[in-house]
Amino acid sequence: MQTLAHFADGSPGPWILLFPLIWAALLIGGLTLLRRTVWRGRGGPRRPAADDNSPLTVLGHRFASGEIDEDEYWRRLSVLDEQFGRTGKGGAA
Repeated sequence: MQTLAHFADGSPGPWILLFPLIWAALLIGGLTLLRRTVWRGRGGPRRPAADDNSPLTVLGHRFASGEIDEDEYWRRLSVLDEQFGRTGKGGAA
């Protein structure tokens, strides 16, 4: 084992070249882990704030919370589709 660690003249053997590769692998692995967990929600594509207050979104929230029934939802959605020019087969896109 001593012959692998040192050359005959006492200098470190070729294994010393692996240490920078090991540190680089640990650094890249750590950054990848942080990017996939802690930093996941940051820096992604952002929706405009006006999209949250669009009439279609408000109508969907009102239907989901139970303020309006299904018939009223579809009736109002058809009016909004005509006004905002949303196209698609079957009414909802």
